[in-house]
Amino acid sequence: MDRIIEFVTNHYILVFAFLALWGAFFVIESRRGGKAITPQFATNLVNQKDAVIVDVRAADEFREGHIPGSVNIPQSQVTDRMGELEKYKEKPLILTCKMGNQAAHLGRQLRNKGFSELYRIQGGVTAWRNDNLPVSKG
Repeated sequence: MDRIIEFVTNHYILVFAFLALWGAFFVIESRRGGKAITPQFATNLVNQKDAVIVDVRAADEFREGHIPGSVNIPQSQVTDRMGELEKYKEKPLILTCKMGNQAAHLGRQLRNKGFSELYRIQGGVTAWRNDNLPVSKG
């Protein structure tokens, strides 16, 4: 414990920089598009609040396996197909992709368009499959 205190006092600039970066990381993460949720929580939202799952993967990936009942709007077509999402504006939207990273980008776009209740599946369709939840093909 004495060594930690000594390190902090001798290297206070490094410690301050570390804490500032750590804080900035959490601020940036909190502003990402939608609250990160588990696949199980996504299932609850669909069942209890009639949430809509939007899959932003390419159409080929979507056909290989997707969450049953999800809507496919590939990331590259989001701007052109924004009208399709407008009809879901009053419902909770759950965004997903392969690993969860692309969904956050769409979430930021949708938040700017006035969508308020946004979620994203942490780990994407991969996490869904890892939890042994059903996947549709075609």
